Amino acid sequence: MIRFYYNLSPNPMKVALCLEETGLPYEPVPVDVRKGEQFAHGYTAINPNSKVPAIVDGDVTVFDSNAILLHLAETTGRFGPAAGAKARAEMLSWLMFVATGIGPFSGQCVHFRHFAPKGQDYAVERYAFEARRHWGVLDAHLTDRPFILGADYSIVDMAAWGWARMVPFVLGEGAFADLRNVKRLLDTVNARPAAQRAEALKGRHAFKPEMDAEAKGHMFRAMKVEG
Repeated sequence: MIRFYYNLSPNPMKVALCLEETGLPYEPVPVDVRKGEQFAHGYTAINPNSKVPAIVDGDVTVFDSNAILLHLAETTGRFGPAAGAKARAEMLSWLMFVATGIGPFSGQCVHFRHFAPKGQDYAVERYAFEARRHWGVLDAHLTDRPFILGADYSIVDMAAWGWARMVPFVLGEGAFADLRNVKRLLDTVNARPAAQRAEALKGRHAFKPEMDAEAKGHMFRAMKVEG
């Protein structure tokens, strides 16, 4: 059985969705990053980067959410690209677009808009612009297709779903007015039973709810934290 180290943030949730879609048996193992559990020696042996998610699949350990999605697609033969080098190249391009663009810029936008000390207007504007730009690229791409790779639902849609759920928190409550195709994709995935089962993980374990000085100290170690 796969051991799935997770919390409820966007990157673990995309893996939760994939596990539910594939029907693979798994044990969810909570890692409370607001309590610093990601730095425990037992966990850093699994993920030396002290982030979630990670999985242990038999004698195989995989960390980084999009690497896990790719591993699960390849081992099950499901939700990957159509046959051929061209389809695989398109899948890898969009999967890495989420991994290196949408995820990091959305995450930094959240950090500087909601959690960083005040007075960092340049950083707020920079990351908000880049997050909005990346989401706009995806929205334009989805104009004439139901899913990111075309007609078929794939791990790339799962990767985007993890972050698309957070678009109002990333860019503001009205953001979907300019991202109607992304919202359509989000609604389509949300309607899937697997997505509803993934969301139900919220009731499996209790995570520290407060983003207090202790939590910020664990999550933003390079930042001066005031209580």
